[in-house]
Amino acid sequence: MPKSTPPKSGYTAQQITVLEGLDPVRKRPGMYIGSTGPQGLHHLVWEVVDNSIDEAMAGHAKRILVRMLPDNYVQVVDDGRGIPVDPHPQFKTSALELVMTKLHAGGKFGGGGYKVSGGLHGVGVSVVNALSTLLRAEVQREKQRWVQEYHRGVPQGKVKSVGRAQLPGTGTAVTFHPDPTIFTEIIFDLPTILDHLRQQAYLTKGVTLIVEDLRNHAALAERFMESAFDPKATGAVPLTSTYTFHFEGGIAAFVRHLNHRKELAQDAVFYVEKEAEEINVEVALQYTKDYKETALAFANNIFNPEGGTHIAGFRTALTRTLNAYARAKGMLKEKDENLTGEDVREGLTTIVSIKVKDPQFEGQTKAKLGNPEAQTAVATVLGDSFAAFLEEHPRDAESIIGRCLLSAQARKAARAARDTVLRKGALEGLTLPGKLADCSSRDPSVSEMFIVEGDSAGGSAKSGRNREFQAILPLRGKILNVERARIDKMLANNEIKSLIIALGTNIGEQFDIAKLRYDRIIIATDADVDGAHIRTLLLTLFWRYFSKVITEGHLYIAQPPLFRVQVGKEVRYAYSDHQRDDILRELQESRKHGKTQERKNKEAKTDEEIPAEIKASIQRYKGLGEMNPEQLWETTMDPERRVLKRVTVDDAQKADAIFDVLMGSDVEPRKKFIQTHAKAVKNLDI
Repeated sequence: MPKSTPPKSGYTAQQITVLEGLDPVRKRPGMYIGSTGPQGLHHLVWEVVDNSIDEAMAGHAKRILVRMLPDNYVQVVDDGRGIPVDPHPQFKTSALELVMTKLHAGGKFGGGGYKVSGGLHGVGVSVVNALSTLLRAEVQREKQRWVQEYHRGVPQGKVKSVGRAQLPGTGTAVTFHPDPTIFTEIIFDLPTILDHLRQQAYLTKGVTLIVEDLRNHAALAERFMESAFDPKATGAVPLTSTYTFHFEGGIAAFVRHLNHRKELAQDAVFYVEKEAEEINVEVALQYTKDYKETALAFANNIFNPEGGTHIAGFRTALTRTLNAYARAKGMLKEKDENLTGEDVREGLTTIVSIKVKDPQFEGQTKAKLGNPEAQTAVATVLGDSFAAFLEEHPRDAESIIGRCLLSAQARKAARAARDTVLRKGALEGLTLPGKLADCSSRDPSVSEMFIVEGDSAGGSAKSGRNREFQAILPLRGKILNVERARIDKMLANNEIKSLIIALGTNIGEQFDIAKLRYDRIIIATDADVDGAHIRTLLLTLFWRYFSKVITEGHLYIAQPPLFRVQVGKEVRYAYSDHQRDDILRELQESRKHGKTQERKNKEAKTDEEIPAEIKASIQRYKGLGEMNPEQLWETTMDPERRVLKRVTVDDAQKADAIFDVLMGSDVEPRKKFIQTHAKAVKNLDI
């Protein structure tokens, strides 16, 4: 065989690197935990907790404890069976060491350890080990306590027995310290941990999850570092540092929690748990008088933000069941068209949680479930049980159907309004006179649209912009609060109609993010109370009706300066009071130094005759309209110099709740929110 000639680029077999053990995790941590920022850091905790949750789902654990210790250590303890410590027949190594140091090693693959499981399918705890400077595993099993320590995934000795078990029963404890050379920061956030564990407690009914914040209890924490099972230390934990979650009602209690601020259209929460297609299906739902749908989907306790086959099965069965009931009771006449999926989901809060042996997720982040059998299982379970619920709760059933019929009327009105909006937009070529000043580029990837407040700011922005890629849409006054209005009323608002046409994405069921006409949508409002209110109204609109514009990174908030500082001929801009003072001091000192040098060169006056204070001109901007086009360009619109904040959503559920509080119809929660956060407000203009 003739020898092959290496290509000129030098890319040969010698350049192929094979990573063994946990090396791939340290080389590419983002592939395993999503990121090396705060989200990835907390993912370490979720992975260890997931192992304990798997024990609970298998019926072997009732109590899971997360301890936050000083110096950014975290300890997770459960009362499950304890990870086996005996030698593995194939690898001749303790099973504990195998689980902690080998990817794809665990009780979740062969079918004998767990019927269902979450986590990263067995890679979880070994990934945590690889990304920790120190990890200590303790196991109580066979009346003994077994320990092994690791440094960045490398065992620091064999698994060894350190004496008799200290507490009754069995269990596993994992204590770890994240590697600061991997993560941007290693500070754990208590509210983030509490929110996640509360959700897991709802999804695993009957299991108790406890968080102990011992970061200010050094002596106690030191004892837990020596042994997570120390009975004397366990009894000394102060109640003020303890948070406990336990929900016998499971996801039915979760639905009540999500709806606790909302006006209800249904008294009893519907709940069912049954098995079909060898899948355990849990569904809870309740209708409210809101206009939006809240639907959360989980597979093996893993949140699926994009839903999947289990949500598809739920929606099919829900629509079919409600139509059948409405027809049977004469609430839908023969001539009436069926209720659509959109009609039956308005105001609905639902949680679908399934347990499946072999979950198939789309993508590394498990955003969407792909198991086809899950669709059939959920549809079967919901169809039978929800039909029975409607018969047994006639008042709730009548309220639900009435709610859906009202939604159908609004949908028809909205369709007519939407058709009018889009038809008008098409006729006018998307160049609304006096409104949208479009850019000349037709390439969305380089185009951006500024939403500005008022005609004055609109005039400056139109004159100061780069016409090639910057479009300007001025809004007059405050747009409608869409949190309190249906889509048909919303489409009657002229400002919102202009915005929909300008975006090009359509709205509602016809929304298509691929048709977005600008890569960047930039909200540029004034730095006062009215500007903040308009910005909040716009954020509410985008979150409720154009959420993909946010989640796919297209929405930004401009940061115009608050002050223009001029000393002599030099001009600088400041974005805060503190920055204004620093700039003023710097410019005055620079000016004074310059004058000193100039007069020394001329041998004119002495240093003492130079004024101690150099005169400065400070202009406070309250609105963008106060800037001339050149100033607006150089401070707010020039891509080389401007400051933009991208709008992101780390927790959709939390964002949803905040919008509900701030923009909803219930006054009391909003009043409480304002009173709680009033002291944090700075530079309030009244």
